[in-house]
Amino acid sequence: MPTTRDYYEILSVEKDASDDDIKRAYRRLAMKHHPDRNPDDAEAEIKFKEAAEAYEVLSDSDKRARYDRFGHEGLRGAGGPATHDFSRMHVEDIFSMFNDIFGGGGGGFGGGQSRQRGVARGYDLETEVTIDLEDVLNGCETEVEFTRVDVCETCSGSGAKAGTSPKPCATCGGQGRVMQQGLGGMFRIATACPHCRGRGEVIDDPCSECRGKGRVPRKRAISVKIPPGIHHGQAVRVRGEGEPPTPDVSPAGAGVRGDLHVLVRVRDHKIFEREGDDLMLELPVTYTQAALGAEIEVPTLTEPTTIKIHSGTQFGSPFKAPGEGLPNLRSGKRGDLIAIAKIIVPKKLTSKQKDLLHELAEEEDTPVVGENNGFWQKIRDRLGG
Repeated sequence: MPTTRDYYEILSVEKDASDDDIKRAYRRLAMKHHPDRNPDDAEAEIKFKEAAEAYEVLSDSDKRARYDRFGHEGLRGAGGPATHDFSRMHVEDIFSMFNDIFGGGGGGFGGGQSRQRGVARGYDLETEVTIDLEDVLNGCETEVEFTRVDVCETCSGSGAKAGTSPKPCATCGGQGRVMQQGLGGMFRIATACPHCRGRGEVIDDPCSECRGKGRVPRKRAISVKIPPGIHHGQAVRVRGEGEPPTPDVSPAGAGVRGDLHVLVRVRDHKIFEREGDDLMLELPVTYTQAALGAEIEVPTLTEPTTIKIHSGTQFGSPFKAPGEGLPNLRSGKRGDLIAIAKIIVPKKLTSKQKDLLHELAEEEDTPVVGENNGFWQKIRDRLGG
């Protein structure tokens, strides 16, 4: 059943994302949530189908235009979303199909397994890390933990028990690929052999460690440098920390590992809000400070600084502390701190404060509660009462 979630949200891309951004986002999610890599995981299967449905729409310029204008209702009677059940294809088959269609022989959509100039490349991985706003200011180094598939050390990636060897697959003749009709017969697609899963070989006596897969999952922890100025949702790429090529491409794992993409999330700050490279905060200002002007000390991410409030300041007036924002990710130049004046009215007053304010009200001819009924007396006088 089609999802009602926002397609851009599903793929974690902005509405102005390019076609390449959408392809890369879908490929990353498809690799992460494909049922082949998440057996018996119902949640992963749902996420995989949602990603496929979102890509089906956003990769088609006409469907995307209708969706942008009318939402999900705009897709009714127009081909609808997600007409292909990619979950019935192996994850290797999906990316093989994409490469055939889009000419991605040199890396596909960027981030998946491929061959480049004869060198096998493994899959990219993605993990997340959460940092504070102070870490955005100075940059930081943090440890991330993730699980990746590595070459089985027991069988050196062959998948066969010691002393035995794999045999050529009779179904594909040792080629690892068979030809199938795809997308309603519009294309002939070379897909992984269903019998040997693309390896071109079958194993009669599998390795006890990896059970014939040639790969085993392993936990890994590495230190990752987060650059100053990074934004929420951006990723840091760590080259060579992804997975080795799969057995159908390189049984022994020779070739180039994929990369690890560390998605950065920035915690909300209790004082500041971020606007690009600027920082925003509410600045409490008393009535007398706003009326007469003042110099007020305000917090920053480092040491407090002083902002001059001019006389006659109104609620919502902005004041700037240059260079007290966050560094630009590329240039390193810091943004500004923008303080928004918020006039604070005291909830409790001393007797002297009340007297002074009543005097001010008399001077301004402003109606207030109490104080010898001076205001009402003026009304009576004007009415001749």
